[in-house]
Amino acid sequence: MGSHRPSCTILLRATIVLCCVLSAPAWAAAADAADRPDRTLSPYFFIEGGDSGVDAFPLEATDVVANISGVIADVSVKQTYKNGGKLPLNARYVFPASTRAAVHGMQITVGDRRVVAQIKEKEQAAREFDAAKREGKTASLLEQARPNVFTMSVANVLPNDRVVVELRYSELLIPEEGTYEFVYPTVVGPRYSTTPASSGETWIESPYLRKGRLPPTTFTMRTNVSTGVPLADLGSPSHALKIDWEGPTVAHAVLTPDGGFGGNRDFVLRYRLTGKQIQSGVLLHHGPKEDLFLLMVQPPAKVAPADIPPREYIFVLDVSGSMRGFPLDTAKRVMRDLLGGLRPSDSFNVVLFSGASRLYAPRSVAASPSEIQRALDVIDHESGGGGTELEAALSTAVGIPRHEQSSRTVVVVTDGFIAEERGAFDLIAKNLHDTNVFAFGIGTSVNRHLIEGVARAGMGEPFVVLGPDEAPAAAARFRRYIEAPVLTNIQVAYQGIDAHDVEPASQPDLFAERPIVVFGKLRGHASGRIVVTGRTATGTFRQAFDLAGIAPRPEHAALPQLWARTRIARLSDFAAEDPEAAREVTSLGLTYSLLTRYTSFVAVLEQVRARPGAGVDVKQVLPLPAGVEDSAIGEYSSGAEPELWLLLALGAVVIVLAHQRRRERASC
Repeated sequence: MGSHRPSCTILLRATIVLCCVLSAPAWAAAADAADRPDRTLSPYFFIEGGDSGVDAFPLEATDVVANISGVIADVSVKQTYKNGGKLPLNARYVFPASTRAAVHGMQITVGDRRVVAQIKEKEQAAREFDAAKREGKTASLLEQARPNVFTMSVANVLPNDRVVVELRYSELLIPEEGTYEFVYPTVVGPRYSTTPASSGETWIESPYLRKGRLPPTTFTMRTNVSTGVPLADLGSPSHALKIDWEGPTVAHAVLTPDGGFGGNRDFVLRYRLTGKQIQSGVLLHHGPKEDLFLLMVQPPAKVAPADIPPREYIFVLDVSGSMRGFPLDTAKRVMRDLLGGLRPSDSFNVVLFSGASRLYAPRSVAASPSEIQRALDVIDHESGGGGTELEAALSTAVGIPRHEQSSRTVVVVTDGFIAEERGAFDLIAKNLHDTNVFAFGIGTSVNRHLIEGVARAGMGEPFVVLGPDEAPAAAARFRRYIEAPVLTNIQVAYQGIDAHDVEPASQPDLFAERPIVVFGKLRGHASGRIVVTGRTATGTFRQAFDLAGIAPRPEHAALPQLWARTRIARLSDFAAEDPEAAREVTSLGLTYSLLTRYTSFVAVLEQVRARPGAGVDVKQVLPLPAGVEDSAIGEYSSGAEPELWLLLALGAVVIVLAHQRRRERASC
């Protein structure tokens, strides 16, 4: 039996060496952390080579300035990267933006050298960036992973370098019930996916800190509001603000120092105009190649009809792991308020979904007090767990037998932390053509691309509920939306003008007290008028707008990009993998210098600054959105440090080998 000893010895030695090799980066990081107490030992970033001389947090600061003039917001985002380590860095950072953002510019500054980025087809931009990275040149690449998720890559940031990357975007602010809202998302929530990330989807595997841990970066936000009409009720439900008034129509808002770190939740600014006015009218832009217009029409006051037909509501409720804790508690409050507002003549059903879907009842049931309470009891027992399979849940909702003589409405309640939004959009567009779909986004950093896309596909409205305190108001607003349409059979006519490429081509029924918004292009002189007609609960609606005498203004220069962004959003939501749609989106991106799914911004500083191939790849670690639990990022990432896992594995190996040696000695 002694012949077993050499092989055992070799196995033991090999295993110990392997464990030491595997553990070395963790031990080196731990030793480095002793010298740097603020260094985070989380397992959520990847450093190629595992060198402890690499700074794991190259993003030093994010500074945002939003200038709101009338209904257009022009936003500048400045990100400063600092290499505090000993080796050149190649940093990659995932960050969000508004779903309505038209990103139309980027530049990179290294020291006193500045390079303006060029818009290129995505593959070409990536090739140019990779070439610069290999050659040791400092470069930056801005790509769109989703309409509201971007990735910023910066190559060859030298030790002690500060590299500033600035991007600019514009967006249109559309008021609802007289309230204007500007949203700047600060962090991308973790996404659940059933398949490994493809080459274009690696952002899904973004690293995250554990709950409560904040990155050593700074976040500042300055908003300048100028409306031309006296402002009222200016404030933020998400952040503490210091507001300076320059006059009744101009205000400047900044984050207060005592508000804590503001980069782990959406920044939301809300304001109203005195007299609850909504700016109606036509904005014009005269360009060298084309003229564009934007029409915003204040809707008539909502009048609820005396006799509302029976309605069927199917609530699709997310109970996945990312909803655990604060988001699910908020969703339960929303569901209690929504179900509590149903009438006895209504019927309802509930689809609970995570990795699988469960129905409350095979068919929708009458909205009696006892049935509503039973449904709430079922919902209250949910604690959150598993993945987020929205598409399967929507398929379940579609398959529920319909109630005759009832109007069906589907209400989706989720944080939207899924990766496969497109499948949900396509399913809604194909199967729910006769059903309005409303989406409730729950949490401080919801996936607004999903929430707004679901609502667009289902001809409904999106809602975002930041916390439990907002649930009653959101539920009440939903009930007001669905009581009766504000305006139906909406028609937009062009008299004496040649309008083309109008977005949207047709107007759905208007449920909310929000303006009708139409973009378009004009041929020839803008001297005619635009007439909007429709039907209200009490009669006919008609409003005309004369274009003669309307002068373009400098702040309207963003209209071409906003028009193109509107068309791109429609194509991206419903085109799936349609090659023709992909070609049109690419053309729009290149023509209007816009970031899209198929176009990217690339900037290269034409100077070799590092030894070719010397840069170390780093994925910038992200904070979890406020209120989101560690369960949103999986079991491995739920709090255990990588050193602990390695030490536990090493201990297990040693125990197994010791037991094997005892058996061998006994057999000898």
